Amino acid sequence: MTSAFDNAMKQLTQIAPFLGKEYARGMKFLKTPQRIIKGKVLGYQAFRVQYNNARGPYKGGIRFHPNVSLDEVKALSFWMTVKCAVVGIPYGGAKGGIAVDPSKLSSVELKKLTYTYANFITPYVGPWVDVPAPDVNTDGQIMAWLLEAYEKKVGYQAPATFTGKPTELGGSQGRTEATGYGGVVVLKEYIKNLKLKTKNLTIAVQGFGNVGYWFAKIAQKEGFKVVAVSNSKGGIYNPKGLDIDKLTPDFKSNITNEELLALPVDILVPAALENAITKDNADRVRARVVFEMANGPTTPEADEILAKRKIDVIPDVLTNAGGVTVSYFEWVQNLNGYYWEKEEVLKKEEKIMIKAFNDIYKTTLEKKVTYRKAAFILAIKRIIDAMILRGRV
Repeated sequence: MTSAFDNAMKQLTQIAPFLGKEYARGMKFLKTPQRIIKGKVLGYQAFRVQYNNARGPYKGGIRFHPNVSLDEVKALSFWMTVKCAVVGIPYGGAKGGIAVDPSKLSSVELKKLTYTYANFITPYVGPWVDVPAPDVNTDGQIMAWLLEAYEKKVGYQAPATFTGKPTELGGSQGRTEATGYGGVVVLKEYIKNLKLKTKNLTIAVQGFGNVGYWFAKIAQKEGFKVVAVSNSKGGIYNPKGLDIDKLTPDFKSNITNEELLALPVDILVPAALENAITKDNADRVRARVVFEMANGPTTPEADEILAKRKIDVIPDVLTNAGGVTVSYFEWVQNLNGYYWEKEEVLKKEEKIMIKAFNDIYKTTLEKKVTYRKAAFILAIKRIIDAMILRGRV
């Protein structure tokens, strides 16, 4: 199996020639996480990796999935460090998870596991230390349980310790759709720069969880034609377009996930897990652009194949950063005890996402590089600049 962390380090190494010699020590520093927390929680492997905090408190999701491993969590924590720097929010990067299939647990068992994991990470998290959030197979309820267990342990209220909470417990308006919404904002900017019309541009979305659903729903509302979506069991394809609002989670499949990746569409959106597009299937992609809404869905080898075929890849560290951006807003609101309406939240998110895209687009033109390399050049420079100012390197 392809190592996600090896892929992440290849992405880091590839941009070294674009940074000056004064950044070499910082690049070396960024090849290792600052802290790895690992152990067993009720018999399941559990992790929290805190990658870098030069730009602010560690920030990153918690996932419950059978394939969670230290390699994966290290990679995701590195990408979170980059992602926060890409959109310019004052966070470092972290990630956590438990190697478990939550669908096989009862609600009581899931709550107990969550509480135990909260106790496991409590010494290492806090509003100014590390701020976890939902990720694969975790949601607002999981965040509520984590918060309750954490506050019991520390003995005081600290809602800013976790984001992605229900609004009743200090969650932000707009957080549920934030990642999908931010992705569509970036897609519209990309399309605008190409001077294309959104109407009838076709989209296929691999992964129909929270991110994939909201991306598809909002894209459809903006005039794009969503012709295919898929979940872990398979996909549904209709070249005339799907009605996202009428799709139920148990839709009847008529294509496989692999077939979806090869559909003749304008925009292919991998929105599931890592390593969806590899050197083995990249030559079958027929889309005009690959728009990454999952974390790490395209391997470096696949990136090279797609670049040679003149297929743009708009990278995850930009496209799905809307979620962490609104998590940042939630944190700010919690710290101030003051809350914004959804329209204000989404407007603030849109402003940040548009600026981030245009910064990256400008770098692609100046450096004559891909969108991913441009994003990494900007982000890694910002991270190492912070480390230099702190005297770490």
